[in-house]
Amino acid sequence: MNYTYILKCSDKSLYTGWTNNLDKRVEDHNSGKGAKYTRSRRPVVLAYYEQFDTKEEAMRREWEIKRLTRKKKLALIQSAM
Repeated sequence: MNYTYILKCSDKSLYTGWTNNLDKRVEDHNSGKGAKYTRSRRPVVLAYYEQFDTKEEAMRREWEIKRLTRKKKLALIQSAM
């Protein structure tokens, strides 16, 4: 499976990415092996994710979410709770 996810960083910012191993990727972000953006904003918490069959679908959704405003990202996170 492939996932698009949103992390809440320690500075209250949001980070969006995609992966094929969600647990390992969140662990990577928290250990400093993830994206450069999250290295100085640890710890991060998984706030939202969507599951896809293909890498391409997950990457497309990542791009769509990254184009959303912060307010719309927070609404997306809230809708999943």
